[in-house]
Amino acid sequence: MMPPMKSKPAKSNKPPKVPVHRPPPPQHVRIIGGAWKRTQLPVLDALGLRPTPDRVRETVFNWINHQFDRDWDQVECLDLFAGSGALGFEAASRGARLVTMVDSHTPVVRQLDAVREKLKAVNVTVLRADALAAAQNMILRGQKVDLIFLDPPYQNNLLSQSLPLCVKLLNDDGLVYAEAGSPLPFAPDETEETPDWLAPWEAIRADKAGTVSYYLLKLRAPAA
Repeated sequence: MMPPMKSKPAKSNKPPKVPVHRPPPPQHVRIIGGAWKRTQLPVLDALGLRPTPDRVRETVFNWINHQFDRDWDQVECLDLFAGSGALGFEAASRGARLVTMVDSHTPVVRQLDAVREKLKAVNVTVLRADALAAAQNMILRGQKVDLIFLDPPYQNNLLSQSLPLCVKLLNDDGLVYAEAGSPLPFAPDETEETPDWLAPWEAIRADKAGTVSYYLLKLRAPAA
């Protein structure tokens, strides 16, 4: 007697799953202008580390130059999610009076310190700290700056948490540069409302590179 034949499993119409690999960051980015122009900055393959591309930084610093009516040596900057340091070192290269870089990841902070020492960047301070806690401590001490860089990991809603803190950190006519993985939800007209965390701000310049939206923000003038 022949053994019963095993039935074959039905074929699935679903395509096979393809593993998704996070593309590695570039190994280096370069400083665009100033005293350290063309200097390469190493980029660690750390989770969430995504340096602002050279072309975007060139655009952003052109925006900033057109907005500031002061020399760079009068500008104090805060880079709250420093990562590779591309934004902070760019500002320092252009002569910013003081650049404070904040990051919570020890290997990243060590790399930033190594670059600072190599460049002899006396106008750069590197802090190992949680970005939001560091901002709150600066507010408690009454510290203010002229320019804040916000390029946080996209997945943790950190812009909505950090922008309200920036309101108390900026000097008059100060600016915030912000990057996001999707457009910021400014209300298109009076029929909709801008979220509370974004309402105090207006975008004076904005653009997009791939899936990344980037903005130059300033505080709205108080209502008369």
